[in-house]
Amino acid sequence: MRSALATLLLCGLGVMTQPGHADDTLPRNYLAYSDSFASAGQPSAAQLKQLADAGLERVIYIAYSDHDGSLANEDRIVKSLGLDYVHIPVEWTAPTRGDYEQFAAAMRAAPDKRTLLHCQANFRASAFALLYRVLEQDIPLAQAKADMNQVWTPTPVWNDLVLSILRDNGVDSDCEGCDWTPHIPE
Repeated sequence: MRSALATLLLCGLGVMTQPGHADDTLPRNYLAYSDSFASAGQPSAAQLKQLADAGLERVIYIAYSDHDGSLANEDRIVKSLGLDYVHIPVEWTAPTRGDYEQFAAAMRAAPDKRTLLHCQANFRASAFALLYRVLEQDIPLAQAKADMNQVWTPTPVWNDLVLSILRDNGVDSDCEGCDWTPHIPE
């Protein structure tokens, strides 16, 4: 019998969210977009084990491994669970198109592999997920933007990156319900 976690990860019920949830079942700001793709903040070792038991096959981590709150030895933990591990260190204050392209290439290499994309809070990850879902999976921009906004409103540098990549790929960012006003941190 599959656990509730497996159901969340694998059942394909669309976006299941736990933004800021208090229990330890899922990582912070967990968003399951489909039966094979989810994003989240930093998972614990126990959460990675639960996700692996539920069918997760790959972890892509897009923050620096020495960041406060990073899971020590995450690469070893993930590999010990039999999962693929991809690490793309993305600078919070200076994300690049190349960072996104590395992530997209990893996803394109095995698009059906059950993947958790994560960073520290699911800010970087949800922005990359928006781009991947729109550009590679033909998800409507308004839907992908609404999903990302459940977790955060991007800062100017992240907003600019997302809009630039969309524009360069011929995607009009003017969609119904899409407010691209960036979050200005205090």
